[in-house]
Amino acid sequence: MNKAAQFLADSQTFYLATVEDDQPRVRPFGAVMEWEGKVYISTNNKKEVYAQILKNPKVEITSMDKSYNWIRIAGKLVPDDRREAKEAMLKAQPGLEKMYSIDDGILAVLYFTEATATIYNISGGKEEVQL
Repeated sequence: MNKAAQFLADSQTFYLATVEDDQPRVRPFGAVMEWEGKVYISTNNKKEVYAQILKNPKVEITSMDKSYNWIRIAGKLVPDDRREAKEAMLKAQPGLEKMYSIDDGILAVLYFTEATATIYNISGGKEEVQL
């Protein structure tokens, strides 16, 4: 698995930052997968976060692991409306089935493009991973 996707999966909760007009907006996420060589997240296409991403696809994600290493992913999110992508997300994140189904019209999956992940360790080192 891609090192960035694995870091987010291991962290369980990560924080996604978007922009609404000139105001930053941050919220917790948990669903992530690597599929077809891309890092994907999911949300509800009726939420403000989805509209913000469509208007300005540039986002950042951050998370910290139990050893106080942390990650920052900066890039663009692109919606993937294919049924196969939604099936893959529900298989990778079975807990989402409590909220979504493939044909519910609200499950949205998005993947990173033009993205770089930087993983920082507590001693000050860092590693960059291209997504």
